[in-house]
Amino acid sequence: MTATDPERADAGSQTPSTQATASAHRSVVRMRAELAALGATGEIRVLPDSARTAAEAAAALGCEVGAIASSLVFDAGGEPVLVVTSGAHRVDTAKVAADHGLAPLRRASPDFVRTHTGQAIGGVAPVGHPSPVRTFVDRWLSRHETVWAAGGHPHAVFPTTCDELVRMTGGTLTDVAS
Repeated sequence: MTATDPERADAGSQTPSTQATASAHRSVVRMRAELAALGATGEIRVLPDSARTAAEAAAALGCEVGAIASSLVFDAGGEPVLVVTSGAHRVDTAKVAADHGLAPLRRASPDFVRTHTGQAIGGVAPVGHPSPVRTFVDRWLSRHETVWAAGGHPHAVFPTTCDELVRMTGGTLTDVAS
C-alpha cells in the first residue's frame, strides 16, 4: 500500500489489527480479570502471531520451548483433567492416570475442551474455567524462573512461575513424562 492509494488506505484503517482484536477478545478480557482476582504477578501479552503450539509461543517470546506451560485437557471417563506441561514434554497419559488413580486419559474433543474450559484449543489458559477442573502441573516447569501460559486466546500469553501456577490452579505438582 502506498500513500497515494486512498482506497486501500481506508480499507486498512477500518480493519483492526490482529493484536487489537485479540486484546479485546472476551476470553482475554475474562482472563485479565481472573488473573487479577487470583493475584497473578504477570500480565497478559498479546502476540502478533499465533501461539497455538509451544514451539510457536517459544519462538515469539524468544525463550526455550520448555518454559512454555501448555494447558492440555484430557477426558478421564467424562471428567475433564487439565495437565499443564512443559512444552518440552509429551504427556505420558498412562503414567499420569496410574499415578493419580484416574480413569484412562483420552484426548478431549474440541467441544469437550470448550465446554469445560470456556476456551478453544490453542488458547486454553490454566485458570478461568466455568467450573474447577482437576489440574496437574508438570514438575519440570519449576526449572524455569519464568514460564509462559496461554491467556485464553491463541495470541495471548502471560508470564508466571511454576509455584504460582500450582497456587492459582489448585493443581498437583507431578511428573507428567516418563
